[in-house]
Amino acid sequence: MTTKQELTRAELEVMQILWRTDNAFVNDILEEMPDPRPAYNTVSTIVRILEKKGVVGHEAFGKSHRYRPLIGKEEYTRNFMQGVMHNFFDNSFTQLFSFFSASENLSTAEIEEIRRIAEQIARQNK
Repeated sequence: MTTKQELTRAELEVMQILWRTDNAFVNDILEEMPDPRPAYNTVSTIVRILEKKGVVGHEAFGKSHRYRPLIGKEEYTRNFMQGVMHNFFDNSFTQLFSFFSASENLSTAEIEEIRRIAEQIARQNK
């Protein structure tokens, strides 16, 4: 399953918990949240919105529901970053990388790691 919809900060907070736990009831999600915790109804509403967006499913246990992610963290991150590349960098990974490398003070170790990754990708693509 893929989604092109961007998640809000609150939705991402709930998804981070679901990705970490694989499944959870609303009370379980609340317990994982930092203080000050939102109200039960707030979290319940967020989870239902996530269901409508197609990124969360549930299993019913009487009146309770146990929620689970329908999209993996890596897949969501890939879709999100592709949107960023499309919307801000003309679908150019080079422009994206150039933007971040120019705005960050990369250490020599980080530059070497990037070079190592690029060389590994080049070998795999041959």
